[in-house]
Amino acid sequence: MTAPRIIAGAWKGRKLAAPAGLDTRPTNTRARQAVFDILAHAPWCELRGAKVLDVFAGTGAYGLEALSRGAASAVFFEQSPPALAALRANIAACKAPARVVAGDILKTLPGELHNLVFLDPPYGQNLIPQALAILRARNWIAPGAIIVAEFGPGDEMETPELLAERTHGKAALKIWRI
Repeated sequence: MTAPRIIAGAWKGRKLAAPAGLDTRPTNTRARQAVFDILAHAPWCELRGAKVLDVFAGTGAYGLEALSRGAASAVFFEQSPPALAALRANIAACKAPARVVAGDILKTLPGELHNLVFLDPPYGQNLIPQALAILRARNWIAPGAIIVAEFGPGDEMETPELLAERTHGKAALKIWRI
């Protein structure tokens, strides 16, 4: 697999560190490009100035891409030590206005509201509904926030007010307003 890169914006072309092995599955560039093409042209989304939450962050590609395109800040959630090392290296290399929360998302403490949320969990564990419930209950997600989630085989969830949907290989990308 080739190293993930930032697609556009201030850090366009920057390679991102990724942990070795198959435990972290960076979203492929085409899928990420599709998501950001939708967000950049949608009347219901404003990337500039967005407060981003990148959950199950891995390399941080979603959140860093948003920051590269003008988002104001990002918080990244990750618990895998190799992924955390790559994530921190990527944030430092970009000098990104970001913070990392290390640990299990399902045990997170109360936080601050964010209006653009990316969820890209390990496939087949149905973690998206659980993570959203915890994040909403602990004030991480603002009312009216845009949610971008990558569903794998075996992952399901009713998505209210679905705004866009795409399929890329095994991944089903869904975007909705909470």
